[in-house]
Amino acid sequence: MKPRPSFAAAFKGKRVLITGGLGFIGSNLARRLVGLGAKVTILDSLIPEYGGNRRNVHGIEGKLTIHLADVRDRHCLPEFLRGQHFLFNLAGQTSHMDSMTDPETDLDINCRAQLTLLEACRQHNPKLRVVFASTRQIYGRPDYLPVDEQHPLRPVDVNGINKLAGEQYHLLYSQVHGVPSTVLRLTNTIGPRMRVKDARQTFVGVWLKQILEGQPIAVWGGEQLRDFTFVDDAVEAFLLAATHPDAIGGVFNLGGIGQISLRELAATLVAVAGTGSFQVRAFPSARKKIDIGDYYSDGRLIAATLGWQPRTTIKQALTKTLAYYRRELAHYL
Repeated sequence: MKPRPSFAAAFKGKRVLITGGLGFIGSNLARRLVGLGAKVTILDSLIPEYGGNRRNVHGIEGKLTIHLADVRDRHCLPEFLRGQHFLFNLAGQTSHMDSMTDPETDLDINCRAQLTLLEACRQHNPKLRVVFASTRQIYGRPDYLPVDEQHPLRPVDVNGINKLAGEQYHLLYSQVHGVPSTVLRLTNTIGPRMRVKDARQTFVGVWLKQILEGQPIAVWGGEQLRDFTFVDDAVEAFLLAATHPDAIGGVFNLGGIGQISLRELAATLVAVAGTGSFQVRAFPSARKKIDIGDYYSDGRLIAATLGWQPRTTIKQALTKTLAYYRRELAHYL
C-alpha cells in the first residue's frame, strides 16, 4: 500500500465541486475542504425532499461558492465542471420508500443524471478526479456477514437499482474513457447536519427529533443488525478516495463502527440523551417488503488499500450529534 497522501498538500488552492453540497455529507465535506484551503463550489437543487439546507454551511458561506442548480439540467453542467480538479458526486435521491412510489424521479436523478454528468466530464474535463457516493443498499438481503465487495448485487428497491446503475457508469467511464473515478459504498452515515424531519435520509435522524421533542422512539422490528459511520469518518474516506493513487477505478465499502441491533441502538440513544423512551413495533407491510434484514460491512479492503478505518464509536457519534441538534434543531424542522 502506498503512503497516505497529505490532504493539505492535495487540496490547498485546488478547485473542488460538490454536487449535493448543501446536504448532510456534502456540507460536512465542504467544511473540511474549506479548512484545507480548497476553492469549493457547491451545486445543489435545494429540492425540499432531498436534504439540502443552507444552515449546513452556516459560518462558511463567504468561503465557498453556491450554485442552485439541478444535476438533471444537462445544459448547466459543462460550465460547472470546467476547470475543476475534484468532483465529489453526492447528489441523489436517497429515500427507498419514495423510489417505490415515484420510481421515474429516482431514475432521473440516480441514474440518467449520473450518465449526463459523466458525459459532461468526458467532454469538458476528462482528467477530473471523481468520487461517487454509492450505497450498501445495492447488495440487497445479505447471503453472508460481514458483506464484502464480492457479495452478489441484488437491490430490493428501485433506489438500489438506480444507484447501482450510477455506480457502474462511474466505473465504466473510469475504465473506458479515463475519467478517474472511485466508488464508495456507504453504510448508515450519521452526524450533525443530517436530515431529521423525516426518514428520507436516515431513520436515526427521526429518532433524534423524537427524543428532543419528548416523544417515544418508534423502532420497526428491533432485532435487525446494522453498522453506522460517523460523518467525520466518512469525510475522511472521501478525501482519501480522491487523493490516493490506488483508489482510481476502485469500489470500497465503508465499514461501520461495529454492528448493533436497532433495539440496542435506541437504548443507547436514550442513555446518551438522559431522557426519552422507545417502543418496538411490527413492520408496516410496505416497509417489510424492502427491508434487508441484518447488514454490516466488511471494511478490510479500504483499510488495506487506502488506510481508512472508522475512529468514532457509536456512543461518541450519538453524543456529538445530539449536542448539535440540541442547539440547531429549529433550523432542521
